[in-house]
Amino acid sequence: MEDALKPRLPWLRIVEMNLGFLGLQFSFGLQQSNMAPIYSYLGAHEADIPLLQLAGPMTGLLVQPIIGAMSDRTSSRWGRRTPYFVFGAVLCAVGLFFMPLSPTILAAVSLLWILDAGNNITMEPYRAYVSDRLSSEQRRFGFLSQSAFTGLGQMLAYLAPTFMVNILGFNINAVDAHNIPVITRVAFTIGAVLSLTTILWSIFRVPELPLSQDQRARLKALPLTITATLREIWDAIATMPTTMRRLALMSLFQWYAMFGYWNYVIYSISRSVYGEANPLSENFRQAVLDNGQVGGFYNGVAFVAAFAMVPFTRRFGAAAMHAFCLLAAGLGMFAIPHVAQKAWLFLPAIGVGLGWASIMGNPYIILSESIPPERTGVYMGIFNMMIVTPMLLNAVTMPLYFDNLLAGDPRRVLMLCGGLMVAAALCVLWAGRSVGLRAKTAGA
Repeated sequence: MEDALKPRLPWLRIVEMNLGFLGLQFSFGLQQSNMAPIYSYLGAHEADIPLLQLAGPMTGLLVQPIIGAMSDRTSSRWGRRTPYFVFGAVLCAVGLFFMPLSPTILAAVSLLWILDAGNNITMEPYRAYVSDRLSSEQRRFGFLSQSAFTGLGQMLAYLAPTFMVNILGFNINAVDAHNIPVITRVAFTIGAVLSLTTILWSIFRVPELPLSQDQRARLKALPLTITATLREIWDAIATMPTTMRRLALMSLFQWYAMFGYWNYVIYSISRSVYGEANPLSENFRQAVLDNGQVGGFYNGVAFVAAFAMVPFTRRFGAAAMHAFCLLAAGLGMFAIPHVAQKAWLFLPAIGVGLGWASIMGNPYIILSESIPPERTGVYMGIFNMMIVTPMLLNAVTMPLYFDNLLAGDPRRVLMLCGGLMVAAALCVLWAGRSVGLRAKTAGA
């Protein structure tokens, strides 16, 4: 009945409504490819990198469920989700602009909290906005187009430094007084502009659907307070659908691995390709540039794969497709530390790209089919808790065993991540069984 009230959108409008993901993911791409090096330029030890990255998982854990529940209860003349989009986009732009100007590790950490708060305030309502705006028939394309823009946005972010050096003639060794490269500063400035403008374009071109009188009356009856919001989150957790509970185990392995990969892939490439461990050396800066090219490539694979995956997901199901892609990503991560020549890095990156394309689309298809539509915001926020908690666990535990169990070698971190992605593939098949059983029961 609710789907009947949602007008069918042309594919171009669905693409436009997800354009803001381009800017949002350009921001995430800059973080993934530059934050660890920025900390190293400012004097951080490799073992401490995950702890310094705590802002991402912590803001995701604290912000997204609250913002999700609040946006479910918001009724304003601008819409339910739009006020959060705009505020988050402004915070994100501020954090991006000032990040490469950081004079100390403390300054960089503080700005990362602002940046990640903005990203997370925008992210969760954005996913709920797609679910709100599209019928169940069009939702698959909606979420997979988000996945495609994730790949495109991050591809552009990863490739920006290489473009500046190889096309525009920037000097890779031009650094400021704090050892942060000039190309990093320019890339973050571009990101600040892009993240704000693309989000504004999306919400003005494809505005939210107006609420019906019944919906407005129901929302007015719900108190928009922190206490009520926390009570709503707790109740949603207590009554969580079985499929979503099973997805939690998949998320544990999947996101512990992704966080480890992002934090240590540059250090792995620096050692395996250049035999270099000094973060202030030219070889390390070259490894950062190489990772930008490899990251750009795997995000390009993700961009193409997200659209190519649509008919396969329809035929084989989101769970089976996701399991296949996670297996490919696991094999790719395990192989990267064993590659000694830059050119061969792009082969395992194909697997990482397939995994990343699926991660940003298929789990949300599985999730959207198992949760009540009136609680989409809060459940999307809770699902994000399942994403950031493994990252938080990685940040806390990695420094405890990095030096002894992994011999202080980032290449071993990537091999561990590869094994965890294979474990995640097995878990998603288990989670997908509950969707199939529920569908059969409904059909009966």
